[in-house]
Amino acid sequence: MNIFKGTIITCDKDDNVYKYLVEDEGEIVFTGNELPDIYKNIDITDLKSKALIPSFCDSHTHFASYAYFASALDIRNINNFNELETEVKKYVSETNNKYIFGFGASENSVEEKILVDRSILDNILNDRPLMLVKYDGHACILNTKMLEKLPKKISKLRGYNRNSGQLFHEAYFAAVDFLSGKVTPLALMRNLQNGIDNLARNGISILHTVEGVGFPLDLDVDLVRFAGRGQKNPFQVRVFFQTLDINKVIKRKLPRIGGCFANALDGCFGSLDAALIQPYTNDSSNKGILFYEDKEIVDFTKKANRAGLQIQLHAIGDAAFKQAVLSLEEALIDFPRDDHRHSIIHACLATDSDLEKCGKSGIAIAAQPSFLHWPLEPFEYIENIIGDRIYNISPYRKMLDMGIRVAGGSDAPCTLPDPIDGIYSVCNHYVPEQSITIQEALKMFTYEGAYLSFDEHNRGSLEVDKIADMVILNKNPLIMDPEKLKELKVEELFLSGKKYKYNQSIPRLIFEGIKGRKKKI
Repeated sequence: MNIFKGTIITCDKDDNVYKYLVEDEGEIVFTGNELPDIYKNIDITDLKSKALIPSFCDSHTHFASYAYFASALDIRNINNFNELETEVKKYVSETNNKYIFGFGASENSVEEKILVDRSILDNILNDRPLMLVKYDGHACILNTKMLEKLPKKISKLRGYNRNSGQLFHEAYFAAVDFLSGKVTPLALMRNLQNGIDNLARNGISILHTVEGVGFPLDLDVDLVRFAGRGQKNPFQVRVFFQTLDINKVIKRKLPRIGGCFANALDGCFGSLDAALIQPYTNDSSNKGILFYEDKEIVDFTKKANRAGLQIQLHAIGDAAFKQAVLSLEEALIDFPRDDHRHSIIHACLATDSDLEKCGKSGIAIAAQPSFLHWPLEPFEYIENIIGDRIYNISPYRKMLDMGIRVAGGSDAPCTLPDPIDGIYSVCNHYVPEQSITIQEALKMFTYEGAYLSFDEHNRGSLEVDKIADMVILNKNPLIMDPEKLKELKVEELFLSGKKYKYNQSIPRLIFEGIKGRKKKI
């Protein structure tokens, strides 16, 4: 039994803040301002100036990718190509991997202000295949050795450019699908466990992940589920299968379908292929790319909705958002469902009329507030490519006022899975009137995330009879200046009332994964 005294931020429907919380055998048995006599002789943890809140949920990640890149070459913080060369050579000297993968290439954060290309990579490394994924996860750059490894059919796809070694659009997706198979299952399992530990350090206990990026037999989907089942800590993993083939999902008895890649309706701002209603400001001939015709997506959503699946679609530009809303609305007209919890990922640029439709149809948004203050894709860059439309990006205040359910996430590995950074960002929107309150931001990364995966009856808020998944923060966020929210730190994560234990062994993970194969992930 644990008794906590101090600031207990419940994140419940009434935004209650209490003085006491009692946990017993993994469940919350009391919350309130006067401790009952039956608990008076039990040791109490005095929070003092700290706060107890529900553990966090990350409502959108590419977890297998994040877990791999967290242990691979990370170039997000380089300032120029000289530093890139230093980092690549240092990493290569420390690994025997036949294939070198890195993440975080950006033309916006380096002094040269251009995207690295094949010739630069060849000068850095010419004896091992090298691929750098762009920071937005929608393009990559390959050296000659890596290009030579690709199947010839990829060279025929849109977005392939051998001269530059830069791959976009379908060519990029196909290359990632192919090269994902070069990561061994054992390496992936080791990375997944390290990744879960990293999430726990940031207070995350519920993970929504989109999987299905080309591993043979969709191995990433199964291994991520396996890793979730095998946790000695009761960490929660909810998998969305990135596919248009609903039979793959039904075969695995998964309740969710969608994500990015196969379920991406457009690209992104970083690669200038987010689908827009009006052209890009810096290129009047470019409206981005819609990857599918309306009919293709409507047919898919109708089938998935009729199958009882929860659907997620990637849409960044307003034209893609319009297509996503259209397809989900058509699916619900075809086969009405009161509690479908379909959602749109990102929803960066959207018209008011389409947002209103989301509110009326119960279409939720899996949002990434950290995009608002993203050094790899800064304000100046977005303003240059879409002009004044930048002030319509991610209008979170408007979304909530329209009754839309908005859950917070990171899109890891694009931004790091750090809910505190997301909370800071959504409370400090660069359009001040689109900022939300600290209480609303906390709920966006706790209760709303749990709601989006049908977990709200057991998790997401600190209420009696719910599971005691909780985080101690070093400060009380409700009395902080929003501009100082980055000072918040996660001090401890409790899952079912017990402190999270790190560094689970891989053999144990495999054993527990087999033993827990009946768990729903």
